[in-house]
Amino acid sequence: MLGTNPVVVRRTMAGLRDAGYVRSEKGHGGGWVLAADLEALSLLDVHRAVGGPRLFAIGNEHPHAGCAVEQVVNEAIEAVLRDAEARIIARLQAVSLAELARGFDARCRQNAGESAAPAASH
Repeated sequence: MLGTNPVVVRRTMAGLRDAGYVRSEKGHGGGWVLAADLEALSLLDVHRAVGGPRLFAIGNEHPHAGCAVEQVVNEAIEAVLRDAEARIIARLQAVSLAELARGFDARCRQNAGESAAPAASH
């Protein structure tokens, strides 16, 4: 369903478990369950718990460049990336998982209403 290796899923869930956001329950009907208040949990918390990768794959490849032009360009790029990363972090921190859950519930209700609506006749 996720289209990824089971090891990746286990590693991701372990990060969430270690942060106290989920726990596993054994036995019939068991599995992973939420263990945290969704209002208090942000996308940034989840990103950090799963060892989120760097936000940008671009950046300064030669931090000690000998060329003055490259040095000036690198400084400008680094400043832009720091600003962009700060903005992304602030946005991730502002989105709670409860907000996402409400959006998911609304989408499910909307989709259920659409599938229950009678088909238009031609």
